[in-house]
Amino acid sequence: MEFTERLAALANKVAHQKDALQTEEATKNAFVMPFISTILGYDVFNPSEVVPEFTADVGLKKGEKIDYAIVQDGQIQMLIECKHVGSPLSLEHASQLYRYFAVTNARIAILTNGEKYHFYTDLDAPNRMDDKPFLVLDLLDIDATLIPELLKLSKTEFDLDSIINAAGELKYVGQIKRAIAAQFKEPSDDWVRFFTNRVYEGAFTQKVREQFTPLVSKASQQFLNEQVNNRLATALGASSVPPSMPSGDDVTEEVTSREEAERDLKESQDDIVTTADELTAFNIIRAIVCDRVDMSRVTYRDAKSYCAVLLDNNNRKTIARLHFNRSRKYVGLLDENKVETRHGIDALEQIYGFSDALRETVDRFNG
Repeated sequence: MEFTERLAALANKVAHQKDALQTEEATKNAFVMPFISTILGYDVFNPSEVVPEFTADVGLKKGEKIDYAIVQDGQIQMLIECKHVGSPLSLEHASQLYRYFAVTNARIAILTNGEKYHFYTDLDAPNRMDDKPFLVLDLLDIDATLIPELLKLSKTEFDLDSIINAAGELKYVGQIKRAIAAQFKEPSDDWVRFFTNRVYEGAFTQKVREQFTPLVSKASQQFLNEQVNNRLATALGASSVPPSMPSGDDVTEEVTSREEAERDLKESQDDIVTTADELTAFNIIRAIVCDRVDMSRVTYRDAKSYCAVLLDNNNRKTIARLHFNRSRKYVGLLDENKVETRHGIDALEQIYGFSDALRETVDRFNG
């Protein structure tokens, strides 16, 4: 199994099991040890590679332990401190990791809750762990650009010099990306002012700020969606970007949630934003059924409550409904009687598990 496949398998395990874990010890056994063994490639049962409950007396803190020490070439290279899954990852709660970093040969420190991994080194001052991580890995939202750097920490590809040399750029690029993501989610006054001054010639008053804040947020989200959609369309070989929601004059199909659908058609489309996840899911479904119909015939129609994937842009030929506007995502599948069954998913890749049902639906409409 390739490195990325092992990473995806662990991510899927975390998504399905994290709610069942109640303690830090359970988190270590279920998530962290598999990360050390299957992702980084170290034998967790070999004390010459992985030392659990590693002890190095520090000042007045006698007998204090770190959860794991990773050994490479006979030297302590990485220290790992674990927290219960879901716990916030703050250095305030990992003081021993900070202290141990200064008194061992380790150049890499990892703070994790089994779902997120924060990687630290000593860029700011020698032998002093930085306050901010140079790499942040979220198993439920993996940044593919970080995988080559993560691979450098594995047993077979271990390259400390390379990872340290790249750490500076990784640290600041990562922080900038997270700052941009925060602005896309909730734009600050400075962000709104920056764009407003480029399109509006008047003074940036309180009234102007209130007017442009939702516009900047909407424009940012639409720009992001368009970029994602263009890349997905190119990757799938699509000849054009799928059409956006039409006028809404069609009659809503008879399903168990008919009232909800009718309400959506009456609502103003100005407030509807098709998210990146909806576009990704749409293209996954389009890829699944492309052996049944030409992909250009598969379109989507977005509403406030769900995004419908349609055949021939006909709402009487609904292939699936994407209920993504809630804390958990659901994929709605309709039977021959137009009765919808919603299936909860934790990752978009799980849509492939409905391949047979999606193809059967298309065959029914296309027959």
